[in-house]
Amino acid sequence: MIRIIALIIMLIPGVIAALGVKLMRDMVFGILQAPFPNLGLQFLAGLLFFLAGLGFIAGFILHRDRKRNKVQAYFRIPDSNKKQNRP
Repeated sequence: MIRIIALIIMLIPGVIAALGVKLMRDMVFGILQAPFPNLGLQFLAGLLFFLAGLGFIAGFILHRDRKRNKVQAYFRIPDSNKKQNRP
């Protein structure tokens, strides 16, 4: 049951990112969608949707990999007992 919930949580931002790509593509071809008054605003909304969806998915994957300690040393959460060796 938990895996199904995690899948749904990952699908929602994926759909939002796909909607953002569609809005940006429609702007390139000059197709104005209903809630937007001009093409520039449509492109900005599409870019915002795309970046928000992609950022959520990337953060989810980074969080999961940090918990399993499968990231490079730069992305690991610093331990309070050890000295930090970041450049």
